Amino acid sequence: MKNRTLFVCQACGATHPKWQGKCEACGGWNTLQEEAPAPRPSGPAAKAGGGRRVEFVGLEGTAAPPPRVPTGIAELDRVLGGGIVPASAVLVGGDPGIGKSTILLQAAARVAAAGRRVLYVSGEEAVEQVRLRARRLGLEGAPLALAAATALRDIAASLEREADAALVVIDSIQTMWLDALDSAPGTVAQVRACAAELIRLAKTRGFAVILVGHVTKEGTLAGPRVLEHMVDATLYFEGDRGHQFRILRAVKNRFGATDEIGVFEMTDRGLVEVANPSALFLAERRGNVSGSAVFAGVEGTRPVLVEVQALLAPSAGGSPRRQVVGWDAGRLSMLLAVLESRCGLTLGANDVYLNIAGGLRIAEPAADLAVAAALTSAATDRPTDAETVYFGEVGLSGEVRQVAQAEARLREAQKLGFAAAVLPRRLARGGRPPVALDGLRLTETGHLADLVASFAEKTVRRGGEGPARAAAVAKPA
Repeated sequence: MKNRTLFVCQACGATHPKWQGKCEACGGWNTLQEEAPAPRPSGPAAKAGGGRRVEFVGLEGTAAPPPRVPTGIAELDRVLGGGIVPASAVLVGGDPGIGKSTILLQAAARVAAAGRRVLYVSGEEAVEQVRLRARRLGLEGAPLALAAATALRDIAASLEREADAALVVIDSIQTMWLDALDSAPGTVAQVRACAAELIRLAKTRGFAVILVGHVTKEGTLAGPRVLEHMVDATLYFEGDRGHQFRILRAVKNRFGATDEIGVFEMTDRGLVEVANPSALFLAERRGNVSGSAVFAGVEGTRPVLVEVQALLAPSAGGSPRRQVVGWDAGRLSMLLAVLESRCGLTLGANDVYLNIAGGLRIAEPAADLAVAAALTSAATDRPTDAETVYFGEVGLSGEVRQVAQAEARLREAQKLGFAAAVLPRRLARGGRPPVALDGLRLTETGHLADLVASFAEKTVRRGGEGPARAAAVAKPA
């Protein structure tokens, strides 16, 4: 039977029998491309009952698992869960120029310097270009094996002959192509087939493979989403190319904690790890400015303190703006509605700008209380206490709900010199903090109206406010 051509969405990987302007699966426009389907297997193995019997074993085993391979970069090892697991597949994604190739070249050079066989295959740069980058990073003496190739058949044949390879880096998976498919490199079929073959080689030969993936303008990995399910770990590089700080986040990890982060600083000598990111994110903070609050968050297993900045401005048009950087815009709209409906704070006529300083993206709901403190501080023009941190989830009725790992957040705040914390009620059983945190002054808050009332008391106590500020803070509803 003759194979029909299919139209595959380059954003989500959904297939369609004919071309259409909009993908029905993901809603993307002009994302369908014509591709020939992969050839079906033939022979006895393809027939029903023609396969070999699969042997099943128990959970208990006699062989010890192979040790992880350390990369020599502590922040990268933290995100990976302690190092590279042999025979694993890792996908690293990020915007162009953010530092994917740089960090992997540094890691590959350090692993090779430790006496292991490391292969670096570049499909985007020539060998001389990789050597030029290595000289700039001071890695020209590393015993790293380089190759510039894009044909997967040649790469696979070469990897089959490598008996002692410990790590293989493919930069990037979108440049690889398999001649058995008619589609162009970078399409869904090519990316999926090339990744599957490389992962098969890694599992059978015992080496770890790291695939570099490009990111689309929507912030997702180019190619099919199924690629993230094929690998063992998926790491994303976050940050602005014009900003010196880079954040490597694990969004999937079969061998470690998810949402773990590693913080790096981009220099002329490559990416340098940052051992204390909390001090980095708070380095330029000014405690006497309204609209600022410190959030005690947790990223993976690491507590991190970041500054939340809010700015309110009179709206020039009929529809106020809501601009958010580093946080969820929908959650900001919900929090503004709670402040108005449950706490009597008038914010609807103002443009609202919210920023998480330092380039970090916060996803956990525990930031609600810190964002509410920054918004209330901006509305009343009264700065928050410079030695106080905030954390807690806010519900639709205005209640402040408990969050996980409260003690770790407080320990991080105490380590950096903070003297107080505003947090949900009933931190620990009995209502008393742990013994190690006796020096930290805790203010337990059960409702968001209590937080707004504390700023209202500051306003009344200091006096001298104009009618605009006096109307901004009403008595809690």
